[in-house]
Amino acid sequence: MRSSKSRSRNKNNRNRPSGNVVNRVFDSSGPEGKVRGTPQQIIDKYNQLARDAQLANDRVATENFQQHAEHYQRMLSEAQREMDARREEQERQNRERQAERDRERQERMDRQEREANASAPAADPGSAAQPDVIDVNESGDTGLVETPEAKAEEKPKSARKPRRSSPRKKPEPKKAEDAPESSAKPAEGDKPEAAE
Repeated sequence: MRSSKSRSRNKNNRNRPSGNVVNRVFDSSGPEGKVRGTPQQIIDKYNQLARDAQLANDRVATENFQQHAEHYQRMLSEAQREMDARREEQERQNRERQAERDRERQERMDRQEREANASAPAADPGSAAQPDVIDVNESGDTGLVETPEAKAEEKPKSARKPRRSSPRKKPEPKKAEDAPESSAKPAEGDKPEAAE
């Protein structure tokens, strides 16, 4: 046999809704008997019974059914408000978690960038891309220092002296055997002929 204490504890737990009230099935004991269903189904059933009682000109039964419907309507409204409050709280927590993750990700990226900049050698300005075109101001001055190579490129080709690939060799004198007879030297014993 149960003690009165345990009975009173169970009775208090009975009134407290457990779980999701919107989808929970209730047994309602009304003036016409038991009505079973979710709060919305019970509300609809009691509203129908109230209309039927009104058509029968039974004002007491109509009021009774409307009060039962109102009770379940209040339960349903409170449960929906609680669900909305829980949903808003969850959304707020999700936004906070997402903001925290974004902050951590940004801090990690900043840290990696700082480490990369610290470990990278100083950039050589000579390794940077150079412009293809040299800007010339109105006076025609490029602002560059003239070098001997640049001066040589500016001279027209006709003014340049042609280079010789190798020095010229002097022709060797021809031997007497190869020379024609008229140009041959007179022999020692011969006298030169007098020109006539």
